[in-house]
Amino acid sequence: MPQPVAFLGLLVDSHTVSGPNVDSTMYTIGDFAAIGRVSVRMLRHYDAIGILPPAHVDDRTGYRHYADAQLADLLRLVELRELGCGLDVIGDVLSAPDRSAAMREALQQRRAQLEASIAADQDRLSHIDERLRALEGNAMSAVEYRPIAPVTVYAVGGRAPGMGPENVSPVIGPLLERLDGALGAAGRAPREPGVFWYETVPDSEELSVHVSFTADPEPVPGEGYHVVELPHIPTAGVLTHHGDMPSIGRSWMTLMSQVVEDGYRIVGPTREVYVEAGPGLDQSEWVTDLIVPVERA
Repeated sequence: MPQPVAFLGLLVDSHTVSGPNVDSTMYTIGDFAAIGRVSVRMLRHYDAIGILPPAHVDDRTGYRHYADAQLADLLRLVELRELGCGLDVIGDVLSAPDRSAAMREALQQRRAQLEASIAADQDRLSHIDERLRALEGNAMSAVEYRPIAPVTVYAVGGRAPGMGPENVSPVIGPLLERLDGALGAAGRAPREPGVFWYETVPDSEELSVHVSFTADPEPVPGEGYHVVELPHIPTAGVLTHHGDMPSIGRSWMTLMSQVVEDGYRIVGPTREVYVEAGPGLDQSEWVTDLIVPVERA
């Protein structure tokens, strides 16, 4: 006769299931679902994907039964799902030889994901507040319009798969290494400020990326880099970005939005001039002038 068992405030029936290789107290799928506060349908799903198969399936009726020893795995599964962990992570935890260590690693990983998500949401909130202040007329424009003098630079170039820091940033490092190596081989030292500029590639989503350092007063050609004269810009929209490179996209959007709102159109490649930057300075302290050539629309 089934024996009532109290567990987590529930009263469920334990059953003795007998058969070949089976002789232990088990739970029906309904009782097991009630303990974990999940649906029977979800338990069947977890069985189908191999995360939590029943301990015994009756060959004649197909009824599933779960063992006492599986309760800990059920509760781990439910907890990790409530915390937002994926089924692949949960499967790794339940199949690990040391489940406590695997659980700890899964929780640490999820914590890091949540921290990153919170930081991203806080950044979005700050952006929303800035835009609201601007729309309400309570924010002064940080964009100024002025001419940009010509400058001669030592430069190398490459291609990024598209716009945005996520596409451009991985290209910058190798280009800088190339330029540093070429200048060093030519007996030249990098001279600040560094100047990067970007051009769209016709009929392509790619972006042409150029990195450079200011040339010597008497420019010296060399192997592996080009001497380039960046032309005078009669009128440019300029915004100074303070901070690291991952956040620079937001400053670019602020600049472009203000330029359009002020009645200008863009007439040339954009530039970044690294006024204060370099390996000896934390990126949070970098100062970068964002420059876009414009004329009245």
